[in-house]
Amino acid sequence: MPDLSGADVVVHCAAAVGDPLPGSPAEAAMHAVNVDGTSRLLQAAAGRPVVWVSSASVYEPGTGRSRVTEDHPVRGHLNAYGRTKAAGEALALAAGAVVLRPRAVYGDGDPHLVPRLLSRVRRGVLLLPGPSVRLSLTAVENLADACLRAAGWPPGAYNIADPVPYDRDEAIRTVLRAHGVRARIGHVPLPVARAAVGAAGTLARLRPSAGSPLTRYAVDQLAHSVVLDVSRAEAQGWVGGRSLKDYAAALASS
Repeated sequence: MPDLSGADVVVHCAAAVGDPLPGSPAEAAMHAVNVDGTSRLLQAAAGRPVVWVSSASVYEPGTGRSRVTEDHPVRGHLNAYGRTKAAGEALALAAGAVVLRPRAVYGDGDPHLVPRLLSRVRRGVLLLPGPSVRLSLTAVENLADACLRAAGWPPGAYNIADPVPYDRDEAIRTVLRAHGVRARIGHVPLPVARAAVGAAGTLARLRPSAGSPLTRYAVDQLAHSVVLDVSRAEAQGWVGGRSLKDYAAALASS
């Protein structure tokens, strides 16, 4: 159990991330971190204010997410990450914590989102499932600011995202240009993308150590509009001040 003596506020950002195969050791490890670790942290907090960073991945997948409030159903998760984050935040909410739900956090030090995106470019082409949609993203600066402010907010869940949603394809073009990657975006029809997910899953089960870069979760996150309503956080005085434009400008000047 962590020693939190001397701490006035606890901000919990740690998590195991990824899209492991069901029943794999990686899935068990994810549960140990995101659920069991949360339980130990909450015991150690012993009444101190806790800000627990969750994820918009806890929300029910599929259509109907063009304006997602904190009351959107939390169920039907497509992978272990969504399930374990939902289970961990349920513990945090029951303990009276403030739970923040960002989506697709990007920025300085990002080890997941942008590197994964750049790695999917093949021969100058990046294939995406279906036509472009509207998506919320969360600059790491906006999330950090919310973490610092949220200790005084009423307990409960709060969406955290950039000021306005983005057109998916244009946002990705912005990221590619910012990193000096010349690539065009190709669109894979959704039925074809879903069929490819099935084939990729079969291969991943044959070679579990390799995992699968193409999953139902990945297609769901890219092919359907997911726009977070951040009015609950804004009612507490928080306003996201950073955007992809700032991210690109910072890279250009570095």
